[in-house]
Amino acid sequence: MTVSVEPTSVEAGEKGPTQALRPHAEDAFAHELTALAAQDDRPRPARWKLSPWAVATYLLGGTLPDGTVISPKYVGPRRLVEVAVTTLATDRALLLLGVPGTAKTWVSEHLAAAVSGDSTLLVQGTAGTPEEAIRYGWNYAQLLAHGPSRDALVPSPVMRAMADGMTARVEELTRIPADVQDTLITILSEKTLPIPELGQEVQAVRGFNLIATANDRDRGVNDLSSALRRRFNTVVLPLPESPEAEVDIVSRRVDQIGRSLDLPAAPDGLDEIRRVVTVFRELRDGVTADGRTKLKSPSGTLSTAEAISVVTNGLALAAHFGDGVLRPGDVAAGILGAVVRDPADRVIWQEYLETVVRERDGWKDFYRACREVSV
Repeated sequence: MTVSVEPTSVEAGEKGPTQALRPHAEDAFAHELTALAAQDDRPRPARWKLSPWAVATYLLGGTLPDGTVISPKYVGPRRLVEVAVTTLATDRALLLLGVPGTAKTWVSEHLAAAVSGDSTLLVQGTAGTPEEAIRYGWNYAQLLAHGPSRDALVPSPVMRAMADGMTARVEELTRIPADVQDTLITILSEKTLPIPELGQEVQAVRGFNLIATANDRDRGVNDLSSALRRRFNTVVLPLPESPEAEVDIVSRRVDQIGRSLDLPAAPDGLDEIRRVVTVFRELRDGVTADGRTKLKSPSGTLSTAEAISVVTNGLALAAHFGDGVLRPGDVAAGILGAVVRDPADRVIWQEYLETVVRERDGWKDFYRACREVSV
């Protein structure tokens, strides 16, 4: 007897077909993009779905004349977003640079979704990324049977973007080996991708551009050659300027992630979010918020993205193993894991607990929870 294991509507929570755990930006925010397109009467570059003004509004948020609320995807300086969008409207590629956790990938995805309606033309950079991932590969069955031909060629996301006038994305460009990185030089300068095996080339059509992300703080980084760097306009995404801005970012993303995972909203969770952000900022900056006590900084980046992860994990703990209220014990272990990456970090963390956290008013429960997981 055969037993079907396909998910039913009941197994999926009676919500119909199985939903993607993380929809692409153009799917998750389709209603906002549609509303913007309907009311966008400004000039649009060739093959753009929206005008540059509407793309910036999509990223930064706002309210449209018909009352549609556009949620902010990026909380930061407006001018940086305007420069990034304007770059994509020229023949220069865009490089989003910043330390880990500054929303480079997030901004890249939403820019591509707003400009081209498709954020999936993506090359994920790693130490093992081959040249074929940027240029093209071959269907070896076809190649052996019929020799080199366009039918046997497997286009990369960059080649597809060139042919269709779309926006391609290259994530973690500095993780890609230097010789593979330089494959982009001809593409970005000449807007052409030669196919010497066929004696042909692919010329980029209007609308094509490329967004790359990179950082120079992580291990395994390969510096960009000066020739390649010149092909980009670089926009540096900073860490949030103020604690309030970072708390807002963390709160928004935790709420979005929590809803996608069907986690219940945590009442009074803002206090713990603010506490996590305070700990991360103080250790990251090497000084307490009041500026009175200098601190040693651990080896980790303690980025906003890591704060989001700590709070989301704490929310899951509170929902599944607690009373649904986010408490210090729910975030303590996550903070420890983010701060302590090597033995020296443990000493820094213990010193911070004893000299700062223990003496801070209203932090006694947090101090006890951190002590419990630190022993």
